[in-house]
Amino acid sequence: MDEILISKEFLADPYPILRQLREENPIYWCESIGGWIVTRYDDMVTTFRDVTSYSNEGRLARVVEYLPSESRARFKAFEDHYRTKGLLHSDPPDHTRLRALVTKSMTASMVEAMRGRIQTIVDDLVNTGLDKGGMDVIADIAIALPFAVLARILGTPPEDQHLFKKWADDLLSFQGVNKPGEEILERAQKALVEIRAYLADLIIEKRRNPREDLMSLLVVAESEGNRLSQTELINTGITLLVAGHETTTSLIGNGIYLLLRHTDQWKLLREDPSLLNSAIEEILRYESPVARQPRLVKQDAELGGKQIHKGDMVFQMLNSANRDPAYFIDPDRFDIQRQKNRHIAFGVGIHFCVGAYLARTEAQVVFKTVLDRLSSIRLVEEKPTWDLTKPNSRMLKTLPVLF
Repeated sequence: MDEILISKEFLADPYPILRQLREENPIYWCESIGGWIVTRYDDMVTTFRDVTSYSNEGRLARVVEYLPSESRARFKAFEDHYRTKGLLHSDPPDHTRLRALVTKSMTASMVEAMRGRIQTIVDDLVNTGLDKGGMDVIADIAIALPFAVLARILGTPPEDQHLFKKWADDLLSFQGVNKPGEEILERAQKALVEIRAYLADLIIEKRRNPREDLMSLLVVAESEGNRLSQTELINTGITLLVAGHETTTSLIGNGIYLLLRHTDQWKLLREDPSLLNSAIEEILRYESPVARQPRLVKQDAELGGKQIHKGDMVFQMLNSANRDPAYFIDPDRFDIQRQKNRHIAFGVGIHFCVGAYLARTEAQVVFKTVLDRLSSIRLVEEKPTWDLTKPNSRMLKTLPVLF
């Protein structure tokens, strides 16, 4: 089983193995991944809610602990970053304070005010595809849109978007890998150094000339007398650039593929566009953009009848929890009319994704535009090409379509 869980075959189609684990060994120690694989919905919710036992702090810095001391010293900038407390790398009370400050600056009304701009970006991307008679949904919309929106939100020059993509790819390359090679870590560290310098300059500019963008708001954000420090501002910017595109890219790409692959559901949505929001929730459940997330165990605990020890890693298999038959009827069926859909694609409780509203909004605009303007859209290839380089993500590498 250990070798299967790190195989390309599993990453391409994980669901049969996840079903087997849910039924036979729902809390499974995997030596090849270096932690406990959690596959059932209830156990997953426990690891989200019990922040005393299951921690965000230091979870990504663990990858350098396996290196020889002389090599580890070379990655001090990398380790220092992932040991500082950012939104994705902290627990209460630090997490509570950081989240309050970020959510105060990233409200639903702010996102709604951007809907028109998002629509303009999508229309421009679709127009380019129409001129060519087709496109790669992943490169031409699913990746392009979130980075264009992030540039707008953060108040950065549009021409810098290519930098964001490279930095994000390099920072995601080591995540989900038990013992990444030094070459991968070197790329990630280089990206960190560059992005931190970029954001430091951006913050200086926003302090001098604040505008109506998220970074300007974060600079002056205050909650109960607290403000974000310089380090926290930089860490938040990195979180937005890296995590802020990945989920949206996956949601859009996976969604277009699923709807075109399941022609009955595509026909249903075209006949009744009011099902759009329900369709988006089903896409999030059926092909969860974040396949798994790590947590670091802070104290001995019992989970699903297994003894989990301090210092262990726990991997929350969100893609498995969202197909748990204890919560979802006929879970392996893609059904945009699904009534009971309490999926946890965006996390649970205090770790619920702060960018969920933005991701849903971007998906709404894309799918509605496809419905309205691309009635003849069709897949070039029936078999999906999944990106197997990022084990924590469920993302297509490419998705060519014709109009």
